[in-house]
Amino acid sequence: MHVRDEIEARLKAAFRPQVLEIVNESHKHAGHAGDDGTGESHFAVKIRAAELAALGRVDRHRAVTRALGELMGRIHALALDAG
Repeated sequence: MHVRDEIEARLKAAFRPQVLEIVNESHKHAGHAGDDGTGESHFAVKIRAAELAALGRVDRHRAVTRALGELMGRIHALALDAG
């Protein structure tokens, strides 16, 4: 399964978001630090979910990171817009 698809599945399962947008930005970082050559290393995620809205910014980021679990080991950069 592609990293983008795994991100989507895990975040949907964990938070049942009203909004979930995932953009693979790896092409912008080709040849830079963290580019693993797979084309799946840099992502931007916008997520809106009731559970996250109740948390502070740092706790929202921690909750998303927890939901992604070991998948974070395959992601070099995750730009997160959560609420």
